[in-house]
Amino acid sequence: MSKSGFVARCAAVTVGSMLLAGVAGIAMAAEPDDAGVDVNVSIAEISEPGVLALSVADTTTTLTEEGSTATVRQFTGTLPTVTVTDTRTADEIPDDAFWSVVGSSTDFTGDAGQPTIGAGHLGWAPNLIDGGDSGQVTEGDQVDTVLDAGPDNVGLVDQELLAMAFDSGDIAAEGQWTANASLFLRTPATVAAGDYTARLTLSLFE
Repeated sequence: MSKSGFVARCAAVTVGSMLLAGVAGIAMAAEPDDAGVDVNVSIAEISEPGVLALSVADTTTTLTEEGSTATVRQFTGTLPTVTVTDTRTADEIPDDAFWSVVGSSTDFTGDAGQPTIGAGHLGWAPNLIDGGDSGQVTEGDQVDTVLDAGPDNVGLVDQELLAMAFDSGDIAAEGQWTANASLFLRTPATVAAGDYTARLTLSLFE
């Protein structure tokens, strides 16, 4: 239908309605009947059990050289924020349960076949960002590298503590806690140049 035909038809309908209103105005004034529909829904409570879970803010971090000496080269960075979340109710948590987050690293592998840098050369200083109000979550101790002196100079070869909770049930209502760590790689000054990569694995245990 052309635009001019559409306009003509609209005009005809309008005029017809006006004529009808003039002839039968009482019939057009009657109120229409209303009908309503009640809309009902039943939302069931979520019955899935809560979980204790670990997440990390990013999957990569980069170390840059800082604080090197004539004999030791040092590269530092920050572990992306680690979050522990507990959505369980008190009855879902075993008595005397506690959780811990630990980390361990692989050796550093070079991009051009350089000799590897052992995981013992990577250390960290854990930092509790938000441990809740109970005071029952704490950060782990600093782990130094094999080039350092001291009792804990083993590097991140084995599972080293980042953070832990003393009693899972007592703090579950807080729901979430966060931590990170300062990372430092210390190598001999004679280390081969190039790009290296290692994988730092974080694990949550209860």
